[in-house]
Amino acid sequence: MGQIHHSVATLRFFSDDLAPEEISGLLGSQATESWKKGDERIGKSTGAVRIAKTGMWRFSATRREPEDLDAQVFEILEQLNQDLDVWAKLSARYKPDLYCGIFMGNSNDGLPITSKALFWLGARGINLNLDIYDALDD
Repeated sequence: MGQIHHSVATLRFFSDDLAPEEISGLLGSQATESWKKGDERIGKSTGAVRIAKTGMWRFSATRREPEDLDAQVFEILEQLNQDLDVWAKLSARYKPDLYCGIFMGNSNDGLPITSKALFWLGARGINLNLDIYDALDD
């Protein structure tokens, strides 16, 4: 089993009534990117204007090459509020997830996720969302 080529990870919250400044205040950090439902969004590559269908708050880790998902989990969560009561309120209202883009270098790569990283995510009510891309997807 080979090592995954690279990984990206982003903590995400979505909701029609999401107020980005509220989540930033509760977590003690500004989002990497956020918007409210109805905000104008401009496509990065197309420049096309669209209206956000729902609110979103996200906080991204540094891309890792080679993959190091555990480090990305801790990079994100160590910068945010550690009060699990705050997380319980947020996870009940917004159902957060950790989106992880996993980019394989070969057709049979694998990655470990430690019990400590899974515990940190679970204790905060964060679902793990793995999006895995085969090396042939390029």
